[in-house]
Amino acid sequence: MPELSKDVVALLQYLAPGFLVAWVYFGLTSHEKPSQFERVVQALIFTVVIQALVVCEREALLLAGRVYSLGTWTADSTLYASLVTALISGLLLSAVDNAEVFHRWARHLKISNRSGQPGEWAWTFSLFKTRVELHLKDGSRMYGYPQVWPSEHGKGHFFITEAVRGIDDESQSLDHLVGVLINSSEVVSVEFIKPVEPNP
Repeated sequence: MPELSKDVVALLQYLAPGFLVAWVYFGLTSHEKPSQFERVVQALIFTVVIQALVVCEREALLLAGRVYSLGTWTADSTLYASLVTALISGLLLSAVDNAEVFHRWARHLKISNRSGQPGEWAWTFSLFKTRVELHLKDGSRMYGYPQVWPSEHGKGHFFITEAVRGIDDESQSLDHLVGVLINSSEVVSVEFIKPVEPNP
């Protein structure tokens, strides 16, 4: 295996915070990982942002050090601050994206009508937390509560709890099961059931 040059190692160390942000973000959201080139571009952007944040952190700590000294800021301090800031940034970005904070605000202001989810499929499931009826290719149906669903149709599985299988006009309760795992490629359509409102 050829040895990496010092320049390549230095570049990887420089981009490490950006790659860490991207790794956390794509690990905690439904978005697909982009191509290798796009990942490098994203890592570069994230790295610039992280470096700017670390500069602000350093200045704030140096100001605080006039009152109470925590020690000397060194190159190691910059490295640790970069990695911790990258980790926290990745977690915050994931939380904001999963909660649709930015996209909800943008829709409210009529700036965009897009969702933070990777597609309409995932967005609909995250929006309606209700019982569903899955219509399968073999003509049967599956009722229940989706605990896990794929981010797009045809890839991944549904995990349905409190499941009831429907074949023609007959229903079979599956209470003895914790849940049922269904390949999403077998699903023809999904119906979202309205919750039953209590009688006044």
